[in-house]
Amino acid sequence: MLTVNTLLADKQNLFCEGMKTILSHYPSYELNIVSHVDSSDQVISILSTMEIDLLIMDLNLAGVDGIELIPKLRKISKDVKILVLTTYNDHNFVKESMKGGADGYLLKSHKREDLFSALNHVFNERTYLGPDVHITPPSGFKINSKAKTKFEDRFLIKRKLTKREHEVLSLITQAKNNKEIAAELFISDQTVGVHRKNIMRKLGVRNTVNLIKFAFENQLV
Repeated sequence: MLTVNTLLADKQNLFCEGMKTILSHYPSYELNIVSHVDSSDQVISILSTMEIDLLIMDLNLAGVDGIELIPKLRKISKDVKILVLTTYNDHNFVKESMKGGADGYLLKSHKREDLFSALNHVFNERTYLGPDVHITPPSGFKINSKAKTKFEDRFLIKRKLTKREHEVLSLITQAKNNKEIAAELFISDQTVGVHRKNIMRKLGVRNTVNLIKFAFENQLV
């Protein structure tokens, strides 16, 4: 039976232990679990130094999140099969992941048979989207701007901000004022002020002190 060197990237240790058991029953190939890591830096390090055939990864990783990580991995290895296995079913996340180079996208709520089907697809050079996973808004989809979860994890919080807003936030946490930030980013201080207001609105804070505290507590910088 062909051996497939497999890397698991997920912050949940118990989940990965369970995955190892499930993957041991995959009938087509022997999936050799090389390692289990929880950060994007570890994924990059292993793919840069070892021959990995299959990466099963969550989007919520320490360091760079999975959506940003996938295209970086594609520059390291064009051959590794990347299967996203996550709780996030936002069609925008699916689209960005697949556009970045993922081979498949599956939810943790799916069944073992769906996981095996996903593996069969990616090993046969076909992309895979799990049941009820959409790359475009499903029929009847409506955005409810008032609907908010009471508790949001770091991944969801981080994805609220644009790249420019992340740059501005990073400089705000360095105690730089609008003029200093404007000079560093080559934009006007009025534009910085607009970004600052948008960041605070998106993150639900009302002043700079709480913004900086929130950014550090949620590891946004």
